[in-house]
Amino acid sequence: MHIECFEYFYKVATAKSISKVANSAHISQSALSQQLQKLEESLGYKLLERSNKGVELTEKGLIVLKYADNIVRTYQSMTEHLDEDSTNGQTIKIEACWPIATYALPCVLYKIKNKFPQHNYELISNSYDVIEENVKNNIADLGVIYGKPSDTSLSYYEIGTDKLALVASYDYKIDEEVTFEKLLEHPLVLLNDKLNTKDMIIDKIREYGYKSKELNILYMSDSTESVKSSIFKGYGIAFLPYISIKKELYTKQLKLINIVDYSIEYQMYLINEKQGVRNKAISEFVEYFKKIGKSSLC
Repeated sequence: MHIECFEYFYKVATAKSISKVANSAHISQSALSQQLQKLEESLGYKLLERSNKGVELTEKGLIVLKYADNIVRTYQSMTEHLDEDSTNGQTIKIEACWPIATYALPCVLYKIKNKFPQHNYELISNSYDVIEENVKNNIADLGVIYGKPSDTSLSYYEIGTDKLALVASYDYKIDEEVTFEKLLEHPLVLLNDKLNTKDMIIDKIREYGYKSKELNILYMSDSTESVKSSIFKGYGIAFLPYISIKKELYTKQLKLINIVDYSIEYQMYLINEKQGVRNKAISEFVEYFKKIGKSSLC
């Protein structure tokens, strides 16, 4: 079975149309249908239900869809690796949680590029679970995440610590140090990026006898920049990763608010496959990262 069958299946399954995919791929609908049929015959299951309205996935098709994209991307990574192996250079793919990729790693990669100029480095931001999955499936060579990986097949190395900082605009009226109960009086913009910030705050207010509905949440966003924008305008206060607001603290766009007897810290970890043999380029990257990482984060 050729990898193209999976690639066409994935495109048809997501577009829900054979004709649209055939047009974009510049092949006939009959040729595309034959590719899909080959995949169904090879697996021994019907994957698509065809009708005048388009195509729908069968139950077996839904299972195949979960794996098809990874199969295609793993194959592409393999071919890229084969091509790179015939040259001196290699592209090392790193995936990291958004705040780390955006604010912490650029300085490290700058130093690593100076150390190993023959290689290229590709930095992509992603969610924690996707990063672990992509490292495990060799779609990414390395990952950088908050907290230890949940997958025991991955090895990890602590590279530093970040904390959730409570911030407000520089002119926002709030004391520089507050009790946890006092911050409940202010509108809160929450960053919703799987750091479980909301749950931790709710657990804390329950210790004081408050209910979760008493938390004055203005709105939640998965964008750090969106949260910053609201805080700049004086809409309320927010918990944000410290690495993401260092510049704004320096320029006095934001100010830190200390909470009496309360803090949230996260360890950052470099993760990679535990099993298997790393090539020389990856091994050199990991060892040099371990050497300079903690002191070189932006």
